[in-house]
Parts: sequence; C-alpha cells; structure tokens
Amino acid sequence: MNAIDRYAVIGNPIAHSKSPRIHSRFAASVGHQLTYEALLAPLDGFAATVAEFVRGGGRGANVTLPFKLEAHALATELSERARAAGAVNTLCFEGERIFGDNTDGIGMVTDIVRNAGVALQGRRILLLGAGGAARGALLPLIEEQPAQLVIANRTPARAEQLAQQFSAYGADLRACSFDAIAGRFDVVINATSASLARELPPIPPGALDEGGFAYDMMYGAQATVFMEFSAAQGAAVRDGLGMLVEQAAESFFLWRGVRPDTAAVFAELRTELRAEAHAKSLAGL
Repeated sequence: MNAIDRYAVIGNPIAHSKSPRIHSRFAASVGHQLTYEALLAPLDGFAATVAEFVRGGGRGANVTLPFKLEAHALATELSERARAAGAVNTLCFEGERIFGDNTDGIGMVTDIVRNAGVALQGRRILLLGAGGAARGALLPLIEEQPAQLVIANRTPARAEQLAQQFSAYGADLRACSFDAIAGRFDVVINATSASLARELPPIPPGALDEGGFAYDMMYGAQATVFMEFSAAQGAAVRDGLGMLVEQAAESFFLWRGVRPDTAAVFAELRTELRAEAHAKSLAGL
C-alpha cells in the first residue's frame, strides 16, 4: 500500500494558519489524496524540523513567519522569484534536492488581475513599504509591464536599495519617502504593516486616481483603514484574502502539477471571517 503524500506549513506561531484547510479543500476538489498539517518549529529549530519532516516522508512545505529567510538559505535550488525576493515560502523535497520558491507575489498579482479584473500592464503603480512583503511582490509586478512602479517607504534608503536591485529586470522603477509621493497612480498597493494596528499608511489624498484600484495585503472581516480611505477617494478596493488563497494554489501547483480552482475556497474563507467577526461582536469582544 502506497503511503499518502505529506505536506505541511511550518511557522512559529502556527495555530492560526488557514493553510491546512485551504490545501485540504484543494486536494478534495481535484481528487488527490494527501495530508497537510501545521508544524510548530522552535525559533532555533527550523532546519531540524524540516529534516525530521522529510525523513517522515514530507514532499513539500509552506513556510511562514519567522522562517522565510531560513528557508531561502536551506534551499539547494531557488526559483528566480525566490532569488529576487530573498525569501522562500514554498519548499519542494525530492531526494537531496530542496527547491525553494516564493509564491506570495504571484498570488497577489493573480488575485488582482484575474479575480479583481484589474490590468496592471501600462499602469502607474505605487507600492507602499519596502519590507519583505514588498520585496516578494516586486518581480511579479514588474513582469506585468507597468508603465511605472514607485516604491515609497518611511526610510527612503530602503526603497532606493530595492529600486536599484530590481531595475535589472527592466522596469521604470523609482523610489521615494512617503512624504515625497508625487503625482497620481492607477493602482496603490499597501505592503506595510499599518493595517495590523488599524492605522493608515502615510499616503497623500491625491495619490490615488479617482476610479483607480487600491489593494491591501492584509485581510480581515472588515475593511482596513487603508481600504476605507481609498474608497472615499473613489477607488475600487480589495483586501489580501485572495492573495492568501492564490499563493496557496501556486504552491499546490508546484507540488502536484494541478492548479486548483480557488473561487469556492475564497468564498468559504470570506464567509468564515464574517461569521467569526459576528460571533465576537455577540460576545462583546
């Protein structure tokens, strides 16, 4: 009897992860038998956790905070987007080979272009933030051939460093501080952590074109402050729940060679988020 293929998401903390539910639904939708679990790795024990998982028959793993840089270092082979991002969120195990990829950015772009129906080619794009989330998004955004891509960050030197590094990929890539954002943009993407604190990233009101599109990588039951601000400017808005689902679908494709349909899983997760928020409100939390 053949053993069922094992997959996992590895992080610390990890109990909150939606990945086991997402990948179980993907597997059921395409008729694949597999197991997918959440593994809590000690902060100083990521490599050991991976090694034990592989010895136990692990075929692939997603990697979440705080181990994406360690996963990048552990991989014996990297995709171009993982190399560019400097971080790995998907590992594939085959013999002694450990292939590392980063599916976050392509997950976001897929959600914007396919699910939201917003073309990025020929558009002026403003990317807020220059941390790991922004870094992972840059190459997939550049591959969409925008007219211009501006990285804005509180510390301009970090934005300038990213712009210089990614300019090798051929885009009109510029950098500035938040207070130096100039002109109007068709698309604004929030890759900062401001939404976690229910704060608005420092973006001037005139930066987003009326009728433009605003995307927040964070997600929740309610619109983020950034989304509310952008909607008040006349923009269409979307949070990052679809990015979560689409990056998972990209990982599933790398492991299984089949790209699952994401619409049903997205709808289920959205319903769950609203139900959780409703239950908390009833409990007075």
